[in-house]
Amino acid sequence: QVHLVESGGGLVQAGGSLRLSCAPSKRIFRIERMGWYRQAPGRQRELVGMMSTGDKKNYADSVKGRFTNSRDDADQTLYLQMNDLRPEDTAIYYCYLAGLTNQLRGFDSWGEGVQVNVIS
Repeated sequence: QVHLVESGGGLVQAGGSLRLSCAPSKRIFRIERMGWYRQAPGRQRELVGMMSTGDKKNYADSVKGRFTNSRDDADQTLYLQMNDLRPEDTAIYYCYLAGLTNQLRGFDSWGEGVQVNVIS
């Protein structure tokens, strides 16, 4: 099983920035999709941003222009740079990864989540 290691959450004032990171616990054969979802209290989990094969990127409308996904393929680490944070960005952020293991088996995994709190 592939576990995801996340870091970078915290408390920040509105207008500030944070960077989240996520990497698989062991190197995998291929990343198909890797991205972030978030869930605020009392709300459903929603897509924040996703990177797909061919470096295709898509983002939720609410974060376009403020959040950027990037990936370091050398260590298979995904970064989410979050700028101009707003109180409504407060949520638990979950990393998601779908890919192939070194045994060429398809899988998908979720991280345990990191808390992001934005205060006004």
